[in-house]
Amino acid sequence: MTIYKQVTKSGQVRLQTSRAMSKSAQPLEGHVAVVAGATRGAGRGIARALGEAGATVYCTGRSVRGSLSAYGRPETIDETAEMINGTGGVAIPVRVDHTVESEVEALFARVDRDHGRLDVLVNSIAGEDPMMRQWGSFWKTDLRNADAIFRQSLVSHIITAKHAARLMIRAHRGLIVEVTENEILGAGGNPVSQVVKLGLKGLALNMATELKPYGVAAVAITPGFLRSESMLQQKGVSEANWRDYGKKDPNFLESESPLFVGRAVAALASDRDVLTRSGQLLSSWGLSREYKFTDYDGRRPDWGALRIDFSVVPTPLADMFRTGTELQLQWLNTVAQHTRDFLAKIPKTPAPTRKATAPSSKASSRGRASGSKTQKVSRRAV
Repeated sequence: MTIYKQVTKSGQVRLQTSRAMSKSAQPLEGHVAVVAGATRGAGRGIARALGEAGATVYCTGRSVRGSLSAYGRPETIDETAEMINGTGGVAIPVRVDHTVESEVEALFARVDRDHGRLDVLVNSIAGEDPMMRQWGSFWKTDLRNADAIFRQSLVSHIITAKHAARLMIRAHRGLIVEVTENEILGAGGNPVSQVVKLGLKGLALNMATELKPYGVAAVAITPGFLRSESMLQQKGVSEANWRDYGKKDPNFLESESPLFVGRAVAALASDRDVLTRSGQLLSSWGLSREYKFTDYDGRRPDWGALRIDFSVVPTPLADMFRTGTELQLQWLNTVAQHTRDFLAKIPKTPAPTRKATAPSSKASSRGRASGSKTQKVSRRAV
């Protein structure tokens, strides 16, 4: 793998990777993926990793050259696609507002028309929406943008999954990935963002239940301490010198680039047994332990194993984390018991039974002649 620098017009340094993969090392060759929200952050990293693994990647979002989103950031889906195409992959940027169902429907009609298949959908829409940034107690929260946040950050995911699932159900295969925050229930700094992050985890679980009979998997995934473009800007560093901020916050030294969670998704999409994980809440670092992939620099950051240094966190906030985590654990234990109790009440579906009868000697020849056709019909019926 080669690492090289790209300097943008604004002078920002970005590290790019180029992996000269053989065809045998590209497990997703021939697969088609849609990454909704591929403009920046985790979405961009996931799109790049899927392209790295050989998939044709549709990079969708609202930010295109000459028409940026309301975020006011410079990244575009065109730039993401160029990163993938520039390293030998195949990427197609398509401007889509995922809150507008007609645009989403048109996107998947195009994918179907051009490829006749869809293997992976990644919903990473509005993960860094500025409207969700406020921190504070629910009784102090500014709710003027609440409806817009839910539409942009949650309903958009449902709209997109709805139309992707139809292609996957038809093919009896596929993977839907919801990108969220944190591998426990809690996430976000205000009740609106908390509902969004928790809702995405529940959405993956609900979709998994309905999709299982069709052989389609749905999971939620969280990155660790993500060095997104906005995070680097907030810390006053770049991808080239990000370790410098570790002097102020040692936890940042365990951070990961967006490509790391991308390789986690690519590993899942390459796993023929991914259906066994359907409905689960997964993490980039947990999947790295199992699949052995690394970040672009060869590191394997493990946010789950880190003994977090809470000295950089205000004491009242650390106390709130402790209280919230204790309550979550009690809540989960209670819900788990209630779930087991309810499961015990659901009747098990009886296995189909057949009455075996020995054919007569006169009928045996007829039975042998038609047996092949009968067996094929029986297998389809089971």
